[in-house]
Amino acid sequence: MAPPLLTVSELNRLARSAIEQRLPLLWVTGEVSNLTRAPSGHVYFSLKDDAAQVRCVMFRNRAQLLPWRLENGQQAEAQVLASLYEPRGEFQLNVETMRRAGLGKLYEAFVQLREKLAAQGLFDASGKRALPRFPRCIGIVTSPKAAALHDVLVALGRRAPHVPVILYPTPVQGEGAAAQIAAAVATAGRRGECDVLLLARGGGSLEDLWAFNDEALARAIRACPIPVVAGIGHETDVTIADMAADLRAATPTAAAELASAGWHAAAEEAAALGLALRRTLRQRLERRMQAVDLLAHRLVHPAQRLAQARQRLSAFAARLAASGAALAHRRAADIAAMRLRLSRRRPTTEPARNRAAHAARDLQHAAEALIAARRNRLETLAAALKALSPQATLGRGYSIVRHADGKLVRDGASLEDNEVLSLRFAKGGGEAVVIKSIPD
Repeated sequence: MAPPLLTVSELNRLARSAIEQRLPLLWVTGEVSNLTRAPSGHVYFSLKDDAAQVRCVMFRNRAQLLPWRLENGQQAEAQVLASLYEPRGEFQLNVETMRRAGLGKLYEAFVQLREKLAAQGLFDASGKRALPRFPRCIGIVTSPKAAALHDVLVALGRRAPHVPVILYPTPVQGEGAAAQIAAAVATAGRRGECDVLLLARGGGSLEDLWAFNDEALARAIRACPIPVVAGIGHETDVTIADMAADLRAATPTAAAELASAGWHAAAEEAAALGLALRRTLRQRLERRMQAVDLLAHRLVHPAQRLAQARQRLSAFAARLAASGAALAHRRAADIAAMRLRLSRRRPTTEPARNRAAHAARDLQHAAEALIAARRNRLETLAAALKALSPQATLGRGYSIVRHADGKLVRDGASLEDNEVLSLRFAKGGGEAVVIKSIPD
């Protein structure tokens, strides 16, 4: 029987399946070449050594996670899945992640040192010290040329501008940097000039941050009598110095924010209290102003009171006259009625005359008594009205003082030296000159 025929697509599919099943996820090292970045975000390149090369593809979702920029000529280590690109039948490596060549050994050294120091209790939380809430001085261990220093100073200037800052300069990268950083930490601790120490460095690769993965530096941090805040690299970067420090910050800026948190919180609290105080004072002032407005409405000028008293007095006089006239009219009507009955019956006139005379006397006495009572009331009101008049006030020894323009003098602060004043007394008046004004 003839062997089965396969299409090219079927053959490539079988080859791809066989390669992926036989070759597990593995690491490959080589030099990057033929690098191309597609508009889709995928990265295509080759890994080569002295004898061979292989095509590689790193898809966009993987490439955007790479913490460093891939370039031609770099020595790299890639974690790959061997496969076959079926449309062209090309063998290729699908790259999952990459690292620069040699970082594997560095990471192993990092892990060994971390485990060693952790076993010795160098990272124990019980040995960590709390940061002072209100540091009077903040120290910074970093390079004077580092961008991290600028970020830290900007953050401190924004949150605690009154706190002095001392820089302990040191290289943060390169040969011998770890020893110099440890020496700077020891110097800061020995001088005791600050209350908290910031260990700051910007982001970078594992190689760039390797100076902070040093045993001597970790021991210098733990031996420092000043609490140490480590702000090294980015949030994903973790070094031995971060673990040894009393507090780790995600970035140098975050380290500055942690060191100044107490001052910043106090400033916000003070601002909130000031706002509440202003609000309370404003509310109280508004209530007092409303009370003043209410009293102003209730306050009546003396002239208005005098006018009201005159009106009431006139009303009382009118009511008194009307009451007397009505009473006299009723009595006269009674007398007329009695005379009419008398004339009709023609009784003895002497008793009736006597009664009439007696009634007339009673009427006269009642009218006189009523008039006297009303007169007394009128005199009392007149006396009260007189007591409230400005003239009565002047009669008790007071005087009315006016400026030259005729305005009343109400406040000693309105007087000026050598000013001519007009004085009004109960009788007559005069002029006076101010020798010296004495405000209340």
